[in-house]
Amino acid sequence: MNTLTLASAWIDSPSKLILGALTGLVFGFLLQRGSVTRFNTIVDQLRLKDFTVLKVMLTAIVIGGIGIYAMRAMGMDVPLHIKGTKVLGVALGGGIFGVGMAILGYCPGTVIAALGDGSRHAWFGVLGMFVGAIAYTQTYPIIKDPILSKGDLGKITIASELGVTPLLVFVPLTIGAFIFFVILEKRARSSAT
Repeated sequence: MNTLTLASAWIDSPSKLILGALTGLVFGFLLQRGSVTRFNTIVDQLRLKDFTVLKVMLTAIVIGGIGIYAMRAMGMDVPLHIKGTKVLGVALGGGIFGVGMAILGYCPGTVIAALGDGSRHAWFGVLGMFVGAIAYTQTYPIIKDPILSKGDLGKITIASELGVTPLLVFVPLTIGAFIFFVILEKRARSSAT
């Protein structure tokens, strides 16, 4: 599906636009309430001093994953758009993303929420996202085959590789996240005293 077709599909359904805008507002509000729109919170996560970002992300992964696979188990038609795993492209993109996040102190979602929170320096991040998107679209034909297609593992998931149902992956993930959160909270309390 090309961009024009995708855009017209959304324009044909104003309710989807409204739902998307409301979801974005709620997401931004929750990011702000969770303090992950703050530069110091992101930087302290990278310095392994504040694990708020990790806790928010892990909570979202666990709840979102369980929710989606539970709805599918109940027979709801929830499509999954699993991208192919291309190792070199993911490693390169992750490295660029990590450097940008370390320099700016925001990821793409939190930089937009930080704008709403009144951060003036977040504008540099938004500008960087646009410049990066333009650079990527202009270089894509050149880097597609020699870089982005290397290490293609296909459309895989942890559950498919283990040969189990997705819910069996999320049960230990949920238990592990809970234990991890308890350990982090105990560590934070002990360092505060």
